Amino acid sequence: MSKALALFNRLKTLPGGTRIFTLGVCRTAPYFGSIRPHITDLAPGLARVELRKRRSVENHLGTVHAIAMCNMAELAGGLMTDVSVPAGARWIPSGMTVKYLKKAKTDLVATADGSGIDWNAGGDVVTTVQVRDTAGELVFTADITMNVKLAG
Repeated sequence: MSKALALFNRLKTLPGGTRIFTLGVCRTAPYFGSIRPHITDLAPGLARVELRKRRSVENHLGTVHAIAMCNMAELAGGLMTDVSVPAGARWIPSGMTVKYLKKAKTDLVATADGSGIDWNAGGDVVTTVQVRDTAGELVFTADITMNVKLAG
């Protein structure tokens, strides 16, 4: 089990534990803190990140800015990858293709699902992140290519 997943599992049972975990992630990778995310679920093959719609993540139209959604997608996809790769493997995002499907007018939830990925293969792995609004409508998708280097 990765250190991040072990820490998440320990903290999630405590009041405010997922928020404490999120703060730690944002201290480690400060740019993610710019959107003030909340990591609510983390497991091999799964990560869920929430984003509250507020002025600092809005564009001139009053909707959630495209780059804020890219940021939350990269956070969800990266965390899911980190807790899914085999022990000793290293990874880095090497590309991202996004689709803006609908105006993001509410709070958002990004879900990275890597349950169908063979993490033991290494090389370029494409992770998919879906971002939904509070009505459950799909507003954004990202296909993030992760370059995975296996240990050994």
